[in-house]
Amino acid sequence: MAKPSPRPQPRKPKPVAGPPAAAAPQGRVVFWIYVCLFVATVAAYAQVRHFDFVNFDDAELVGANPHVRAGLTPANLVWALTSGEAANWYPVTRFSQLLDSQVWGMESGRHHITNLQLHALAVLLLFAFLNRATRCPWPSAWVAFLFALHPLHVESVAWVAERKDSLSAAFGFLALWSYVRYVERPSVRRYLLVALALVLGLMSKPMLVTLPLVMLLLDVWPFERVAGFSWVRLAVLVREKLPLFGLAAAAALATYLVQRAGGAVRSTEAFPLVLRVENALVTYVIYIAEMFWPTRLAVFYPYPAAVPAWEAAGAALLLVGISILALRSARRRPYLAVGWFWYAITLAPVIGLVQVGAQAHADRYTYLPMVGLTIMLAWGALDVVRSLPRTRPAMVALGAATCAACAALTWVQAGYWRDSRTLFQHAVDVTEGNYLAHHNLGVALAETPDGLERAIAEYREALAIKPNSARALTDLGSALARLPGRLPEATAEFRAALAIDPNLAIPHNNLGSALLQAGQWSQAITEYEAALRIEPDYAEALHGLAEAECNLGLAMAKTGKPAEAIRHLEAALQLRPGYVEAHNNLGVVLAQTPGRGGDAMAHFEAAVQLDPSYADAHVNLGVALSQLPGRMAEAIAQLEAAQRIQPDAEVQRMIERMRSQK
Repeated sequence: MAKPSPRPQPRKPKPVAGPPAAAAPQGRVVFWIYVCLFVATVAAYAQVRHFDFVNFDDAELVGANPHVRAGLTPANLVWALTSGEAANWYPVTRFSQLLDSQVWGMESGRHHITNLQLHALAVLLLFAFLNRATRCPWPSAWVAFLFALHPLHVESVAWVAERKDSLSAAFGFLALWSYVRYVERPSVRRYLLVALALVLGLMSKPMLVTLPLVMLLLDVWPFERVAGFSWVRLAVLVREKLPLFGLAAAAALATYLVQRAGGAVRSTEAFPLVLRVENALVTYVIYIAEMFWPTRLAVFYPYPAAVPAWEAAGAALLLVGISILALRSARRRPYLAVGWFWYAITLAPVIGLVQVGAQAHADRYTYLPMVGLTIMLAWGALDVVRSLPRTRPAMVALGAATCAACAALTWVQAGYWRDSRTLFQHAVDVTEGNYLAHHNLGVALAETPDGLERAIAEYREALAIKPNSARALTDLGSALARLPGRLPEATAEFRAALAIDPNLAIPHNNLGSALLQAGQWSQAITEYEAALRIEPDYAEALHGLAEAECNLGLAMAKTGKPAEAIRHLEAALQLRPGYVEAHNNLGVVLAQTPGRGGDAMAHFEAAVQLDPSYADAHVNLGVALSQLPGRMAEAIAQLEAAQRIQPDAEVQRMIERMRSQK
């Protein structure tokens, strides 16, 4: 009797390959690499400890931000989680700034030190990730050294407001390191650690939206999880990362909505789509060139009015050519394809197809993408050494020289961030047509004792480049208003700014102040009220409006209209309850109004209590007291207090007269 044939068994899926689980090589060497990375990073940026905040986002986001200045409070924690200020949502970064303020106060150097510490942490985590993933400590170290020391990264470290770069990079590299551990031994717990690090990174800066794609690249090399390419295997790896893609998509959507609501997303009228594509192509090449030759770096690069067709076409051909070469070499040298597409993919969110801001490109955008290019160079050099061992000394010398040169250039570049004046003077020197650099240089000069005339010249340079800049017109008007006899010119500049954009609170406020100085109180009130309609919590406009109401009240009193005077002075006190001059002036008007002597007394007493050094209030209170039975001694005491503060012959005669009556 024939034996039954065995039933076919289902084939077990081939396990997904991961990095070798061997112990980390050369443990002592790796330890000293960590030490050298940390020391070199701190040494290259040590001077930032003495730097100021700069007048480019630092004040709005940190230095003058009332939430940051108040530190860690329950209300500020809610603000950090929900705020879309400056058209950005990055709660973890805001939390770190609140923590800095709580611990160190608002000393700018301390905030710079925190930025440096976060950059150093990102450097160490980058090395940890690469070394664990590849088991090649020396190429990993060289990539980390370039990340630490390249001058293109100065902007991300020396600019307090750009802390989100180093913070998000630290979480991003932590996510990649966690992903290496997950690939070594997959588990839900390890996957959740990857997701947590990614979430924290996305909440620091949404630049990490492409990180799941980077993980897919790592599956190609060094993990070799798609060796012998298979669509089925690729689908498994994509499905594995679907939750991570979902987190990235949610962060991207939230960022776009916040930036659009904040007016940061530019329209295609301002930046046509064809121009954006051309600029993006050229920018990809510019960043590569700047990586190899990092000179004439600036805080802001103005957007070009046009890109020559040959430049865009040449850039496109170069990018396509590199991509083809990287793909063709993927079988023998997969690190080239991984490094190149790391660069291309991670740069995509900030390449300008969705234009946020007015810059053509920015050094800070290379912070993460440049890692891909340096991976290509580092493992390319390793291949050369393996095939030609005699080249090892030359490669080591070249690598060391590159790091030393970058460190020197970084020290110089970081020095330009010392203060606003140095930063924007350098930008003016190394770029052309840079309206923002001229404008911000003017703002910095206007804050110096003898810099007003130079500030005015810089504002005019900015307006020659960009005549429709309402901000430059406003600041020009503010500078002119501080010079004797230039108030009419200042008023004209404020009106010109409002003609461009009537929905700006600052020019309304500043025009109100100019009209107040000119004695045009009714018109000043109109402008202050317009500013407050736009920004109801605008403290400077509230104070200006109170002053205008107070001055208008005095004018009404002098023209024999006490009822209107009282109305305006009471309005001033409603706007600014602790306004000493308004209390005193309202007391004067009420004292001349029949039956209001008691009210007058109350306002004089309030003025004296709010400001004991206010001599006029003491005099007025003394006169009011002298008219009440039995209060002469108190009246004399008030007049004597006024004499001690500000001696006056008339007041002395009043004291002597009261003493004789007493």
